[in-house]
Amino acid sequence: MSFDAPPDWTRITTIDAHIAGEPLRVITGGLPEIPGDTILARRRWAQENLEPLRRALMLEPRGHADMYGCIPMPPTEPDGDVGVLFLHNEGYSTMCGHGIIGLVKVGVEAGLFEVDPADPVVRIDTPAGRITATAHLDGDRVNHVSFENVPSFLSHRDLVVEVPELGEVRCDVAYGGAFYAYVEVSAVDLELVPSAFARIVTLGRQIKHAVQDAIDLVHPEGEEDLNFLYGTIFVGPAEGAAHSRNVCVFAEGEVDRSPTGTGVSGRAAVHHARGELSVGETITIESLLGTTFDVEIARTCEVGDLGAVIPRVTGSAHVTGRHEFLIDPADPLKEGLFLR
Repeated sequence: MSFDAPPDWTRITTIDAHIAGEPLRVITGGLPEIPGDTILARRRWAQENLEPLRRALMLEPRGHADMYGCIPMPPTEPDGDVGVLFLHNEGYSTMCGHGIIGLVKVGVEAGLFEVDPADPVVRIDTPAGRITATAHLDGDRVNHVSFENVPSFLSHRDLVVEVPELGEVRCDVAYGGAFYAYVEVSAVDLELVPSAFARIVTLGRQIKHAVQDAIDLVHPEGEEDLNFLYGTIFVGPAEGAAHSRNVCVFAEGEVDRSPTGTGVSGRAAVHHARGELSVGETITIESLLGTTFDVEIARTCEVGDLGAVIPRVTGSAHVTGRHEFLIDPADPLKEGLFLR
C-alpha cells in the first residue's frame, strides 16, 4: 500500500541515527538552498527563513523536546568536503560533537559525500569553524569517528553565581565549540541518573540563567554569533570504568543523552588549564546512560590572548531509520508543538 500526498504538501527526507543515545536527524532533501559565503551567514539566514521547517522537524508530532538534527550542505572553504548546520528545540547550534560523529557515519555510508578509504578524512565547515574528522572504517561501514574540534579554552574559572533554589553555586565556564557552565554535582546535591531527569533539567536551566545574568561572554576571535551560553554541564563520578560523567542541559531544557562532544572538549580545556590533563592524554567520559566518548588533547594553541587546546573526540553512531516527512499546509499544527 502506498500513500500519494497532494502536490502542495511539503516533503522532507531524512536519515536518522543515534550517537551514544543522542538522536540526530540528518536532513537529506526537501529544504531550499541556504545562501551565504560562510556557515555563520547561512546560520543567520536559516534563523530568519527556516523557522517553520525547523520547528516541524524537531518538535512534536514529528520530533520531541529533546530532538536534534543537522542540515548537510556544500562547504564554504575550497578544501572542504561538506558544510553543516545543527538544529534543536530552540534554534541552531554553533557546533555539535555528536552531530559530527553522526554526520560522518550517515554521510559516508549513505554516499552524501565521498572519502578515500586509504585516508578517510572529512573536512567539515561548521558555524564555529573547521572540523577535521576521520571515519574509522570496517569495510564500507563506519565503525567509529574521531574529530579534531575547534580551539577550546577555559573562559571563567571558579565563577560563583546566585541560583534561586541553590544559593551560591561555583562553576567553570569553558568553550568547546559553544560556551558551557560546568558544575560539580557534589556542590548541588544532584544525582546524575535517569530517574533525576526532571530535576537535572530544572537546575540546569536555573544555573544557565544565573550565569547569563552574571557575565558577558565574548569569544576572543570576535565572532559575535558565538557569544552566548549554550547550556549547563553537570560533572560527577562515573558509574562504570570511565573518568567521570557528563550530563548536559542545553538550548530550551534539552538533555543530551550522549556525553556531549563539545562538552567533553570544554572539559579537556578545563582540566588542561588546571594542570590535570596533558597533551596526548585521553580520558573517557560517560553520559547519563553510561555511554561514552573519549577525549584527548591533540595539541595546544592560542585563541586571542588565551591559552587553548585542540581536543580530539571519538565516539560511534548507529542508523535508526530513513524517513519521508509530510507537511500538510492545512494542518493547524504544521509548525510543531513544544511541551516540556
